[in-house]
Amino acid sequence: MKTRTRTWCLCLAALLASLLPLGASADDERTVTNAFGDTHIPARPQRVVTLYQGATDSAVALGITPVGVVDSWLEKPMYRYLRDDLAGVEHVGLETQPNLEKVAWLKPDLIVATRFRHERVRPLLEKIAPTVATDTVFDFKATLKLIAEATGREARARELLRNWDTRVADFRQRIADTLGDAWPQKAAVVRFKSDHVRIYSTGFAGSILNELGFEQPNSLHDQGWGMKLTSEENIPVMNADVIFVLLEPNDPAIMRNYRHWTSHPLWQRLDAVQDERVFEVNAVDWIMGGGILAANAMLDDLYTHYGLDPHAPTTSAATCADETSSTSRAHDKESSAC
Repeated sequence: MKTRTRTWCLCLAALLASLLPLGASADDERTVTNAFGDTHIPARPQRVVTLYQGATDSAVALGITPVGVVDSWLEKPMYRYLRDDLAGVEHVGLETQPNLEKVAWLKPDLIVATRFRHERVRPLLEKIAPTVATDTVFDFKATLKLIAEATGREARARELLRNWDTRVADFRQRIADTLGDAWPQKAAVVRFKSDHVRIYSTGFAGSILNELGFEQPNSLHDQGWGMKLTSEENIPVMNADVIFVLLEPNDPAIMRNYRHWTSHPLWQRLDAVQDERVFEVNAVDWIMGGGILAANAMLDDLYTHYGLDPHAPTTSAATCADETSSTSRAHDKESSAC
């Protein structure tokens, strides 16, 4: 077995060596500091492979069409909101287990990874192409800034983040004016699975809710990522002013479990249930997308659920695609919207 594994590794290494691009001169490179250290990359990468969801979302927002992406977690093979922009793009396996041979055959000049997922295969990735990485998969601002720096699109990233900051400030002001003394609210992000329930305290949705001024339920303090609930007796743990429910409507087992839990008397006693502040939201936008486009879609949901009229412009994949459809994949161009 060890011999077979060693032989496979040698074959893969030989394949990677045969596909390595010729070295570029120092004048044609830039150095990007990232979770994998200091990475020397071409000044204008043309062939980008993204190995996690937030990187794919961010690349599209920056006007980049990757040559390779990993499969989505839901709505396979790719989230609906990204399908038009990624039509025809090669898929290179799962975020947790990318197909390195496929990645190598695409001859990328930049790979975007995350230390959280890809530390183990880092040496092989770096043999294929210069590889930059974030620490986590859910920090959409860090992902956006890293890809922008690596591809020379810093101006576009600054505009995207200015737009985000404007929307955040607008939402915080409007919800405070609307709710008055009832603000800030404690918010629970709850995901129903077929045989249990998860309540999140950190991650993508948690970090955005925190930035918007929401607070965590008392039960979640010092609970790390959150909690896994396997018994209806744990329902009081979910008590909050507002509950955002993540569902997968096409999964019958999940929907049955959802109906089972929400029909329990303890569920009916939750503050959010009694105040009619239980909102079903899109799991792709709230925890799966992981990038700035998904973040803006999540913020759109919050404006809608609270009946607020946003004055700040939104950012969508279609908007960014329209702005960049006539530009080179690797050249930065200032945009009023993206």
